[in-house]
Amino acid sequence: MASLEIKRIAKTFGAQSVLPGISLEVPDKEFVVILGPSGCGKSTLLRIVAGLEIASAGSVSFGGAPVDHLSPGQRNVAMVFQNYALYPHLSVAANIGFGLRRATLSRKEKRAAVQEIARLLEIESLLDRRPSELSGGQRQRVAMGRAIIRKPAVFLFDEPLSNLDARLRLQMRAEIRALHRKLPTTTLYVTHDQVEAMTMADRVVVMREGRIEQIGTPDEIYCAPQSIFVAQFIGMPAMNIVSARLDRSNSALTIAGERFAMPEFWPDEKALDGEVTLGLRPEHLSLSRTGAGLRANVDQIEPMGSETLVYLYHHGTRLCARTPPETRLASGSEVKLGLNLNRAVLFDPVTQKALYRPNPYESTTGETQWK
Repeated sequence: MASLEIKRIAKTFGAQSVLPGISLEVPDKEFVVILGPSGCGKSTLLRIVAGLEIASAGSVSFGGAPVDHLSPGQRNVAMVFQNYALYPHLSVAANIGFGLRRATLSRKEKRAAVQEIARLLEIESLLDRRPSELSGGQRQRVAMGRAIIRKPAVFLFDEPLSNLDARLRLQMRAEIRALHRKLPTTTLYVTHDQVEAMTMADRVVVMREGRIEQIGTPDEIYCAPQSIFVAQFIGMPAMNIVSARLDRSNSALTIAGERFAMPEFWPDEKALDGEVTLGLRPEHLSLSRTGAGLRANVDQIEPMGSETLVYLYHHGTRLCARTPPETRLASGSEVKLGLNLNRAVLFDPVTQKALYRPNPYESTTGETQWK
């Protein structure tokens, strides 16, 4: 086991720059998920760490030792792919034990190692089968077993759950995390699925167009995004984004003519004055039929069982409120929106970077105050 250090890694394909220069440190035993849309460079970065791609510039180190000069087989990494990459003519036992073919172990020791991994992954009864006789989830366990048996310094996962149905993905997410607790190995996991990232990671690395947009815990990424891109990429539904104006002289926030009292703990900075972009998660909007609030018209209602998502239009901006399951509203009806500004994020409307972010670990409550 070892820490992983990526220093100013760049990758170009002809005239196209895929990675302009990424740096990332993953401490020993940490589970880090790289998250981003298709084409952002996350899989290319993973393949460079594995040695399957050669970086145009920069370096990769395991435990402080550079590995750029080493071939993939010499790097002591194990990679689990999206398509499993199992040998169809070999049994499950032979697939798992394939990584030990060059190990200086007796046949008995290799058989015992395969049995141990099969017990760990609960696939002992499948050892004599061929991959074609397995379900998708069973094939993925075999692929993970082949990686685990090598006892690598670093685990690499390249969208390993993409080919599974929703129920199996849920099960395999839990199993991969449980496996990491049993075998705490430095892990780099690539996905475009934010649910995988939020439920599995110690830290999440959000990438966009070859660059790192934000690094943080799942709570930090969700509650305190550093940019509008992260705010709207993370969360289902995404964070609501509206234009607003701050008037520090009157401690007021104005949205489409409606004035709110600014929370007292918002910092007194020159940047927080004038035009801003306000971000609020759907759970920080409340609905009422009467009283004070932003006027909005109901567009669509989505009952989800444990909650109801209400989509609305406010001055041409589409918003979403997360409401109790018993919410009953008619499409086209007018409602009033209350805002919990204690959880709001303020962005610069030009750079789209955060000017103010709430502390995700600090509980703040309070009803909307009106001026």
